[in-house]
Amino acid sequence: MSSIATAASLEQLNDDCFCFSLDREALAHALDAELGEPGLSALMHERCPSVFAAQPVFVASSQLQRMAQVVRAVEAVVALPAYREQVLAGAPATARVGTAAGPRGVFLGYDFHLDHGRLGLIEINTNAGGAMLNAVLARAQRSCCAAMDTLVPTRAHVAAFEQRLVDMFRREWRLAGHTRPLRSIAIVDEKPERQYLYPEFLLFRRLFERHGLTALIADPAELQWRDGALWLGESAIDLVYNRLTDFYLEQPASAALRDAWLHQGVVLTPHPQAHALYADKRQLALFCDAARLQALGVPDPLQRVLLESVPHTEIVTAANSERLWSARRGLFFKPVAGFGSRAAYRGDKLTHRVWQEILAGDYVAQAIVSPGTRRIDEGDGVPPLKFDLRAYAYGGDVQWVAARLYQGQTTNFRTPGGGFAPVFSTVDASGRARAPASAEHASYVFLLDEAGGVHPVPHALYVALARRESTAPMLAGQTLRLADWYVRLKDGEPQAVVNETYSVVQVDARGQVESIAAPADAGWPTVPERERMHATLFDVAESAT
Repeated sequence: MSSIATAASLEQLNDDCFCFSLDREALAHALDAELGEPGLSALMHERCPSVFAAQPVFVASSQLQRMAQVVRAVEAVVALPAYREQVLAGAPATARVGTAAGPRGVFLGYDFHLDHGRLGLIEINTNAGGAMLNAVLARAQRSCCAAMDTLVPTRAHVAAFEQRLVDMFRREWRLAGHTRPLRSIAIVDEKPERQYLYPEFLLFRRLFERHGLTALIADPAELQWRDGALWLGESAIDLVYNRLTDFYLEQPASAALRDAWLHQGVVLTPHPQAHALYADKRQLALFCDAARLQALGVPDPLQRVLLESVPHTEIVTAANSERLWSARRGLFFKPVAGFGSRAAYRGDKLTHRVWQEILAGDYVAQAIVSPGTRRIDEGDGVPPLKFDLRAYAYGGDVQWVAARLYQGQTTNFRTPGGGFAPVFSTVDASGRARAPASAEHASYVFLLDEAGGVHPVPHALYVALARRESTAPMLAGQTLRLADWYVRLKDGEPQAVVNETYSVVQVDARGQVESIAAPADAGWPTVPERERMHATLFDVAESAT
C-alpha cells in the first residue's frame, strides 16, 4: 500500500491525527460538579490515573455497523430455546433461575479487535465496567481543529445516553414482573472502596440519585436476606446492580445475595443466567461452529455474520492438546470463566509449566486477531498503543462504543496515556464521509496518485489540511490530483453525482497542502480511476442498505 493510501485511511488518522485531546480541566469539572461529587477528580487521579486515554480512536462507520450486526446475531442465538436448553443444562443451579422473558442483564460488553479492516469478537462480558466513565469522558473532549468539532458529542447526546442507562434499570425492574416504581438500587462488589473503578460506583450512585432513586454501595457480605427481602442495614433493596466477579454467587460472602436470587426476592442484574448464556467463553466455540449453528436452526444470514466475525475458538481438551500446543503461536488461551484478562496467555509466550496449568484448568484456545493501534504522541520514535473496542449493549441494541488503549499483552489500565478512549467515526471503510440522514448533499474527496491509485480522504481531514489547521508530513514532497465530488443523498447515502471538481495540490516539506496552478484538465481522472471512485461510493452504499 502506498503512503498516500495509508494517509487516506482510518489507520492513518489513528497514526497521525492529533486534532483531539482530552481536556483535563473539563474532565475534572465533569467529575466534581456535573456528575460526581467534590473530590472525585482527585480520587480518580490517585486511584486510577491511567483510566482515561489522551487521544480518541477513529473507526469506520461500516465497522460500527458490523459490530451492531454481531450483537444482534448473538442475541438471536441466545433467544433460541434449543440454545438456552443446551447451555443451561450444564450450568450451576443459580444460572438456571430466570426465564427468557425476565430481566436481560445490564451492560453486556462485546469486546472486539480491529486490525486493518478485520473485525473479531474476542469475548463477551456480563459486568462490563466503564459506561459512566465514558459519559464523563465524552463531556471532556476538546478539538483544536474547527473542522473536527462536529465529531465531539454534545451535552444533549451524553445526557440522552445517561437517561437510557436509568431507563434500562427501570426496564429490568418491569421485566421482573413489578408494577410499582423502582425505588432502591444497591451497587454491589467485593470490598467496593478498594476496587480500581470505585469512582465509577460513585458516579452511578449520583446518577441514580438525580433520577429519584435511593442508591447505595455495598460489599455482598453486608447484605442480609430476611423476611422475604434483601436488606442493607435498615434499607430494603429492590434491585442489585451486580459488579461481582463471583458470577454464580458461589463464595460465602455472596450467601445472602444468592438466597435472595434463588427465591427471586430481588432483581439482580446482570445475573448468573446471563453469564452462562453470554460470557462463558465456551459459547464462543459454538458461535464460530457452522455445524452447531445449523443444528440449532440459526438462519443462514446470522450464521454468516457470526462465522465471519468470531475468531475460531475451541475448548482445550486432552484430545486436542498436542495439536494446540503445536499451533500455539497463533492462539490466545483464556479461562472459560475468566475476566479482566486474568490467567490469559498468548501462545507464543507459553512455557511448559503454564501449559500444564492450562491443561489442568478449563480453557479455550482462540485464533489471534491483532488489536488496532493508535499513536498518542507526535514525537518520533514513540511507539503507538494497542486498542480494543467495547460495545455496551442491552437487549440486542448497542448503547455506546468505547476504545481501550494499552501496552503489553492485554488491556490493563496501567499504561500512561492509555485507558478508555472515545470512538469517532468520520468515514466508513471506503473513506466516504458520514452524513446525517436529513442531509441532502455531501462532498466526497479523493486523492489520485501518479500510479493510478484512488484514495478516499475523510472530508473533515481534508478541510483541516486545506485550512492549514493540520499537516500531513507523510505526504511531504508529493504532487497529487484532488477530486471533490458533490453528491446528492437519500437517507444519508449517495444517490447521484451532482458536480465534480478537480485540481492539483502540492504538499511541501512540512506537510502543508496548497493548490498549485495547472492546466484545466491536469487533475482529471482516467476512465479506470473514475470507475473506481464511483464504485467506492455507490457499491458501498448499496451493500450498507
